[in-house]
This record gives sequence, structure tokens and C-alpha cells, in this order.
Amino acid sequence: MYINCHSYYSLRYGVLSVSQLLELAKVNGLPEMALTDINSTSACLEFIKEAPKQGVKPIVGTDVRNGNDRCYVLLAKNNQGFLEINQFLTKRLHQGAAFPDVPPSFKNVISIIPFEKVLEYEMESFAPDWYIGISVADLNKLKFSRLKKFTDNLVLLQPVTFCNQNHFNIHRLLRCIDLNIVLSKLPESEQGSKKDFMYSLNHLGDSFEGFEGILDNTKRLMGECSIIFNFDEARENQNQITYLDSREEDYNLLLSLVNERKHNRYKVLNKQINDRIKREMDAIQQMDFVSYFLINYDILQYAIKNDYPYIGRGSGANSVVAYILGITNVDPIELDLYFERFINLYRSSPPDFDIDFSWKDRDDVTRYIFERFPHTALMGTYVTFQYRAVIRELGKVFGLPKAELDDFLNGFKSNTKNDHYFNLVTKYAKLIHNFPNYLSVHSGGIVITKQPVQAYCATFMPPKGFQTLQIDMHIAEAVGIFKFDILAQRGLSKIKDAVALVRENQPNADLHDLNDIAHFKNDPAINELLKTGDCMGVFYVESPAMRTLMTRLQTQDYLGLVAASSIIRPGVTNGGMKNAYIERHRFPKKRSEAHPVLLEIMQDTYGVMVYQEDVLKVAHYFAGLSLAEADVLRRGMSGKGRSKEQFDALEKKFYENCKDKGYQPKVIEEVWDQIKAFAGYAFAKGHSASYAVESYQSLYLKKYFPLEFMTAVLNNGGGFYNLDTYINEIIRCGGLVENPCIKNSDHGNCIKGKTVYLGFGMIKNLEHRSVQRLLTERQLYGDFKDFNDFLDRCKIGLEQLMLLIRINAFRQFEPNKQRLMWSAHMDENAHKSKIAQPQLFKAKRLNYNLPVLRGNSIIDAYDNLELMGFPMQNMFSLIQPGKYPLTLEKDLKFNVGKRITILGKLVTSKTTKTSIGDYMAFSTFLDSEGVCFDSVQFPKIKAKYALNGMGIYWIKGIVTEDLGYFALTTEEMYKVPVIPDPRYSEEQKTQKNI
Repeated sequence: MYINCHSYYSLRYGVLSVSQLLELAKVNGLPEMALTDINSTSACLEFIKEAPKQGVKPIVGTDVRNGNDRCYVLLAKNNQGFLEINQFLTKRLHQGAAFPDVPPSFKNVISIIPFEKVLEYEMESFAPDWYIGISVADLNKLKFSRLKKFTDNLVLLQPVTFCNQNHFNIHRLLRCIDLNIVLSKLPESEQGSKKDFMYSLNHLGDSFEGFEGILDNTKRLMGECSIIFNFDEARENQNQITYLDSREEDYNLLLSLVNERKHNRYKVLNKQINDRIKREMDAIQQMDFVSYFLINYDILQYAIKNDYPYIGRGSGANSVVAYILGITNVDPIELDLYFERFINLYRSSPPDFDIDFSWKDRDDVTRYIFERFPHTALMGTYVTFQYRAVIRELGKVFGLPKAELDDFLNGFKSNTKNDHYFNLVTKYAKLIHNFPNYLSVHSGGIVITKQPVQAYCATFMPPKGFQTLQIDMHIAEAVGIFKFDILAQRGLSKIKDAVALVRENQPNADLHDLNDIAHFKNDPAINELLKTGDCMGVFYVESPAMRTLMTRLQTQDYLGLVAASSIIRPGVTNGGMKNAYIERHRFPKKRSEAHPVLLEIMQDTYGVMVYQEDVLKVAHYFAGLSLAEADVLRRGMSGKGRSKEQFDALEKKFYENCKDKGYQPKVIEEVWDQIKAFAGYAFAKGHSASYAVESYQSLYLKKYFPLEFMTAVLNNGGGFYNLDTYINEIIRCGGLVENPCIKNSDHGNCIKGKTVYLGFGMIKNLEHRSVQRLLTERQLYGDFKDFNDFLDRCKIGLEQLMLLIRINAFRQFEPNKQRLMWSAHMDENAHKSKIAQPQLFKAKRLNYNLPVLRGNSIIDAYDNLELMGFPMQNMFSLIQPGKYPLTLEKDLKFNVGKRITILGKLVTSKTTKTSIGDYMAFSTFLDSEGVCFDSVQFPKIKAKYALNGMGIYWIKGIVTEDLGYFALTTEEMYKVPVIPDPRYSEEQKTQKNI
């Protein structure tokens, strides 16, 4: 009976979730109901999925509005009608255009025009499937209206948005947030009516006495609507079914590609490899995933053609077929990767191929996919209201002062005249928390469907210009739409750019093939970097946590790095397995502590679960589940399970099988708890191995071409640390780093010999057009001869010129930048003209006699700090003179258990919560020689000696040692004052004298 119901996917308007709407229908005994969110079909699939579970027939459509002005309601008669509605919405949403006043001509869509609109437009005739919508509030007007004669066209159009006054209050607050106004300024025209709620069927019958035909028409109209999608167990694959014209052609193409390329990967094809290939090919064909492989292969061929580096990872890395095709670079045979982790008969979704591209290349790859495949869109995602953010939004709605809001959020509550409003803010923030706020774009998901993507929902157009679904990945997967993950990262750009820099800076260098990973794995010099944690700038292994772990593990080979990449994940740590693995790796006698069965089935990890595959092994060999059942168990623990009932049944079987095998209850419970802590937060072994391949490529460049590599790191925005830390690493590796230079610098950072010239792009507030003008002039007409030549040839304005002078870009012409500042100002004044005229002859410049002007390194450091964010000097030379400790990082190993003092430049600090809720910190510093060391501040010390921003710290603490890893347990810590900027100190002295 209700054909105009709103969920909270009517963004910043509706207040009811889909489940709440369906519960409302169930309470009121409704056999059918229509969901029509405002200019959106985001919730339709979820509604279609959940409604039958509540005994409700789902009808879907949309409430078309321009702003809050209701135009008409559209209902889909069938799936084709749903497509028409979505295409109609999509066209307007993409264009940002207003919707037409009257609905267009549809074939399978019912249009209901509100009573007021029909009167406003003075409509006298109606197209097929056009109806006049009458709400309960419209009845009295209808009795005296000419429209009552259209008896066959009158239907009930009672909006359902609220259930009670509380909902209406939330609605009004959401409208204020949307309009960015205070509550007292909210006009009635921008909000719904208090009467927009669901009446009981008896009440409707009483209200429409004498107009029973309206209700009959509505029932008839709803009876014409039927939409079918299958979900979960019954879902059908909605992805593009074939790559070529038929499944048979697809399979033959895939088979030929495998046969053609398998000899490139395996020089000797033994029985194990051939059997694995056949088993995979059979499963891929049986599960109808052939086109999925071919589409991924097609995308990567485009990348290879354009010299775009990529990394294939995810569960697909467990596939020999994927390895042979070049989708991944990890050999599953070498690493004993489980095929069932990749694909099994229980799995109806394709395997995960997460394809990483350079952040510079990903957009072009995306463009290619959109042009290559007809039905393509980015995956959408919903950003939800979070509690603290809602507090701020509601504070603005109630007109609360920002200072009081800040105090309130920081836990400082005081009795003020606004306490009543803060109580309201708290109350409604809890209610609005987790409401969908706005649509966004999934980080890397792309869908390629067999039908137009609008068959499932409308799309919107984000700034990058790729249409994006109005649904997220969870409901998409439930209906059978499986995304392709096309991701971006900077690690690949660093590798590609480093290679280009090596070829430019060292054209005769012997640059090894970066795809020859086997060579890198067996290079002792590269493995030594892992063992010592000397991995600054290297993808995935440069963080303090990884550096610490590799030092403790003494990682010095590929398999060790693969393990480290997974051990660092929270599941392994939280389950207590990280320390167990480290101890058993370093001390073989400790391996006897493992349960014999676990040690037997996980020999390579000493009986410790490290990878997601280990869940499969334990569930299969330890508990006797089939490998397919074990994978369902793993997916269930990671939140990807099919159903709770299926998972519970497998848990029960796990316990029963273990009891039958004679294991002690305590052992069973311990293993199960480890699986629970572990499964959702661990990498697949193939995933870790894929990361390790990229790490080895970076390690090779870091070892043999450190200056070019670190320059590439700078050009790609750094990594885990700030840019200053990477500049320090260049110096530590024997390079020189110079400020931007008018002769040698480019927009990005460049290297010449062993000197890295920072780019003009590093200078804050230096406009892109100024840089372009400078570089174009230099490229077309040669280097600038002197400062005056620059002024004549490059007109960039005094303000922009001063930035270049302050950064000392003209030091080759005049090292004293104070003189250049005077010259620039005098030149500006001498050549000021009210009318800009081109000069036929170059005006002769006057040389002024300037007094002696002196600068100093402290002024330079402060200018660098302001304009680039770092001083370009050793920070230790900028601290106030004093008697400081001479201890260095290399001294820690000789002082284990002793109390020392040391100076350290703060690099990074991570705060974490203890088990009892206190906060502690792990901090990384550089000593005066630029070498990293770590310290830990336990809660009492952290509370007493808080870090106060970047700078040099005097640290007192006790040296600790853990399996060769040395750190400092802090007892005292103070920030060392720096020498002030002499320009400001002189100015302050002058002001005092005045």
C-alpha cells in the first residue's frame, strides 16, 4: 500500500535503516512495500534481498526531487524498469542537471505525480502508467478538486520517513547539517512533514472512506510490479561472462596461453607442475572463472605494452596459471602455496587478484578498462557519520562555540548555560552515528558486468570522470558482482623512477634485469640489508616495526622476508604467535615446544600459524576438515563467510573431530583461539611473497644505486618517514644534497653525479606557472648568465622572485642572498610602469653601491625550514651551545642494562594503548651521525615527558637488548632548545628599545 518509503540512504534526509523499514512493514501487516529513496537507488538491492525474509514483497524505485521540491515517484514494474529508472537518474546525476518537471516516457516504469504538482501544472491528460499521488493530508483538498474525476489514475502516495517525534527531530538536524545552517534558520520548505509516517491499514481504510478506489488502484499498481535478483547461495555471476564470443573460445584461448608461456616460467616441467596446471585449469573452467583470468591478463598486457610496472597479489598468487600468465610473479610450487586457498568448489566468487600499479599509471589503466569493456564502473562506498564528527556538526547546528566544543570533545565538561544543548548533542550524535553520510569511491574496485551497470543501481560521476556505483562491495558481491582490484602505490613508481635516474646519471652502469628476482634473493649483500634493518625507503620493510622485527629475526633470505611480511600483521601478534615464531626461528631447541601434529603440518613455520593458509592446514590436518571446508572456516573468521549457520556447523565439526583424534580439551581450545585471533588479520602466503618480490627489487636498487633510489623516493613523496629523513639517508649513503638551483634544478629532484639537486617543486608557495616559465626559458634559450639576465628574461613577479632568492637558488651568481634581495627590490622600483609596454631594446641596469650585508647559516636554515619544511643542515648544529652527551647508536650494544644519555632527532613516534587503557609510545630518533635508534616511553614516562613536536631531544634511559635488537627504555626526556632566528631576535631587541 505504501509506494513512497524512504530509508537513511535518502542522504541527510531519511532516518530509517532498511531493516527498520521492513520491521515497520511487518508490524503493520503489509504484504508489499516500495522503497523510493530520494534521487537514489543505493538501498534497493539490500531491500530486495531482505524483504522476503520478513514476508514482504519488495518494490523499488526512486523519489525524484530537485532539491527538496518533489517532482514524482518512479516505480519499476520489472528489472527492465529498474534499468530505465537507473539510467534516467544516472544521466541527470552525471550532468548535474535538474530533473524535468514531468516524467519522461518509460516502457516499464510507473510514474506517480504528487497531487499538488498536477494542480500546479494544470494537467488534464495523462500518459499510460501515469498516476496522481494522493496523501492522507490531500484527501480534504481532493474532495473539492477537479482531479477527483480521474478515478482510475488516483493512487495513495503517503510518504513514509519517520516513525515518531524523535525521528522527526533527527531528520531536522540532518537537514541542517546538509544545508550548513543553525536549527532556528531551517525553513519548512527544506524539511519533510510530521505527517510523513506509516498509518495502520485500518486507519487508511477509515481515512479513505468514499475513496476506496484509490486504495484499490494502489493495490493493482503494486501488483504490476515484480523485480527479481538472486543473492548469496542463489546468486548468479553478474560479471562479464565471456572474454571472446563463447565460453569454449575463452577456454581454448586460456589453455593456449598457458601452454605457450609455461616454459618461460618452468625450464623443466615435471609431473607435479603438469598435474597442478591441469587441476587448476579444470577448476577454473568448472567454476566459470575463465573470463575473469582473461580480463586480468588483458589489462596487464596493456600495462606491459606501456611499460607500467605492476604487482599481482591476493589469493590469486596461489595459482600456477596466474604465475604462468604473468598476472603474479610468485611461484606457488616453490612456496608450496595451497591451491584451495585460491579456489575451491565451495567458493562461488572469483579469486582475489589485487593488481598494484604506480600511482602515476593507475588512472590510465582505469581509462583503458573503461574503454575496453562495455559495462564498467568504479565500486562505490559509503562514508558514514562518526560520533566525534557528528558532535561537531550538531554543535554548529545548535550554535555552540567552537572552544566549548573542543573542550567537550577533549573531556573537559563544565557547568555552563549550554549544558542542555550539549546533552542534546550527545543524545542525537549517538543516534546519527553510522548513518550513511555521503557516497564515495572504493579505493581500487572496478566492476565489469554482463549487463549495463545501471541494471543494478544508478551511478554518479566523481571528479576523476569515471562513473561510480551507488552501492558498496558487500551488496554487490551478494548479488554476484565481483570487483577487479586496480590499486595504486608509490613503491612501484620509486622503482621505475630510480631505474630511469640510473640510466640518465650512470649510462654505463650494469643495471641488472629487475625481473630476475632469483638473482636478488641469492645476493648476500642485499640480504645483509634485511638482516641489519637497513631498509630506509624500501617498500613495505622500512617502518620501525619491520626494521625491529627483521633485526630480531635476523632475516637474511627471501622466505624469511615472506614470513616477516605476514608476522607483522596484527592477527599473528595478537595470537601470541609472533614471539613464538621468532624464538623458534632463532633457537631450534624451542621448536620442540610446538604440538607434534602442528609441527608436522607446518614445518616451515615451526608449528606456528603465520599465513592464512596455515588455517587451512590446521583445520584440514589437525582437525580433519576437508580443505574446502577449511577455506569456508577461514573466510568466516575474516568476515567473508557465507552464513553463520554454516560457520557454526564447521566450528562444531572442528571440536568433534579433534576430540575423536584424542586431543586434550585444553589443546583444542588453544588452537581454536589462535585461529580466531589470527584468521581475519593475516596475509595469504602468496600475498606476502608478492610484497617480498617488490621489496627485493627496491633492495637491489638501494644497495647498488642508493643515491638514484633515494632521489626517486623523494620524487614520489617519500614513504613512512618525512622528507628530511630521506635527505639524511642520501647524505648517509655518501651523496650531497643541495638547495634548488637556477642552473641545475628541475621541477622534481634530480641527480648529477653524487649531488642531488632539490627541485623547484619543493618550494612552498612557488607557483607552478613560475616554475614552468623559468624552465621553458632555460630550455629554449640556454642557461641564465647572471642575475640581471634572469630578471630580463624571466618575469615572474617580485613575490615569486623573493622565494627563489631566499632559497638561495641564485648562489652561483651571488652567494650573498641579502644583496640579491636589495637588487630585486631596486630593480622592481626602477622598472615600475603604469602601462605595460614591450621593450624594443633592453634597458641598461644601474649598479648600486650597497653596504656590506652579511647572512649566516642560521638564517639560511630558517628560510629553508619555512620554504621547504626542513633546514637542509644537520639539526644538531642548530641547537643551543651546551655540554651534550657524545653517545651514538653504535654504542648501545656495549651498554646493555646500563643507564645512558643520548641526543636524538625525532623521526617518528607511535602511541598505543596498553591492556589497561593507558597510553605508551614507541619513538624513532636519529643520532648525530644520522643512524636510527628506538626508544620506548612507558605510560608514566609518557605522561611526564611528552614529546613536543619534531626536534632534538636529550634522552636518558636504560639500554635493552632483544635477540640482537637494541633500544632505550626512556626514563627522562627533554627537548633541546634551538638557536633562534637572528632576524627575529634583533627585531625583538629593537622593539624593546623603542
